[in-house]
Amino acid sequence: MDFKGSDTIPGPRTEDHLPQTAQTAVKIVIVGGFGVGKTTMVGSVSEIKPLTTEETMTQAGIGVDDNYGSETKTATTVAMDFGRISITEQLVLYLFGTPGQERFWFLWNGLFEGALGAVVLVDTRRLEVSFDVMGRLEERGVPFVVAVNTFPDGPRHDIGELRTALDLSEEIPILECDARRRSSSRDVLMTLLRFLHSLTTEKVPV
Repeated sequence: MDFKGSDTIPGPRTEDHLPQTAQTAVKIVIVGGFGVGKTTMVGSVSEIKPLTTEETMTQAGIGVDDNYGSETKTATTVAMDFGRISITEQLVLYLFGTPGQERFWFLWNGLFEGALGAVVLVDTRRLEVSFDVMGRLEERGVPFVVAVNTFPDGPRHDIGELRTALDLSEEIPILECDARRRSSSRDVLMTLLRFLHSLTTEKVPV
């Protein structure tokens, strides 16, 4: 194909360039059921314009996708969301949001490859969805933290009660968050990094 004149492919925006000081890049996946806020979290915390693969929902999903609590949702992620955040001048996190609908879960295996850890987003209106999500991470040996996204109409529970309901061991961090807020989403990522660091130090012989 002959590209002429204005038919050139633009490069990345200046603000999207990776900082020259970056020395370490870490892959993090954000997982959860349909409509729990994965795309929202990636978008709120990413320092670059996030890449999304949202498509308009169609009648093909009726009776197949569980959209309880998200009945007004008109688009859904069909491949992944991608964003980036610099934690320090040297450390950069690459964020990959997974599709939530179960019929797209076959894509998760590729997204899990090379991931250092994961954030499991939870909606208290549909806690049961989280069991399959966490089970897949455990099968792959991917460490994770649980972030309870606080929806206005979602029931509120004590963190201890949620830990029991989700059958989480004491060492796995669980915290509330608002995926719409950058500071809250960043706190979740920092909790994950601290958890991953603690796992590393536990393996160091005394």
